[in-house]
Amino acid sequence: MPNVYARRLGVLASTAALAALTSLVSAPAAQAAPPTPISAAAARAYLATVTPQAEGSNAGYSRDLFPHWSTVSGACNTRETVLKRDGVGVVTDSSCASVSGSWYSEYDGATWTAASDLDIDHVVPLSEAWHSGAGSWTTSKRQQFANDLTRPQLIAVTDNVNQAKGDQDPAEWLPSRTAYRCTYARMWVHVKQYWGLSMDSAEKTALVNVLNGC
Repeated sequence: MPNVYARRLGVLASTAALAALTSLVSAPAAQAAPPTPISAAAARAYLATVTPQAEGSNAGYSRDLFPHWSTVSGACNTRETVLKRDGVGVVTDSSCASVSGSWYSEYDGATWTAASDLDIDHVVPLSEAWHSGAGSWTTSKRQQFANDLTRPQLIAVTDNVNQAKGDQDPAEWLPSRTAYRCTYARMWVHVKQYWGLSMDSAEKTALVNVLNGC
């Protein structure tokens, strides 16, 4: 009996040790879907109401005026939250950093297995937002915009593709993956509509052209 008891204690100790180790890395969870943008029909209807306005000045703009990435829960900030949401089989460590997983970049069709190869794109860039109306917002409102997980404003994509996009609007840049352009246009219109941001003439025309083909 003493030997059986000792074996049971050993099993319990091993189980406890395994549980402690497992707590350092979270297992893959069910993936949340990115926010669904408004339909092409709804986007076209909204654009029909838009009176184009010339872009405002970029004077005074700084990314620091759009604080990001905000804490979402525990050690997880907005960037890590989007990486977990947009990936498949994402595993995170105790600091919420993604240590493994797979990510498909909708903009260019590339698949990555290292989080370091991805940027979190602001669909409507911060600079674009600044001269479309956000320059007059409070810092608090700009922070909400820069960390908006409710609208389709944030997406994990190939880092150099995001960097090539920069602060360009749809008249200047669209995803190279043409199959995603309708979705991208719907996302852009959804974000601008919700946040009350203006559009210039070339931007509106480009969006209308994309959405008319959807």
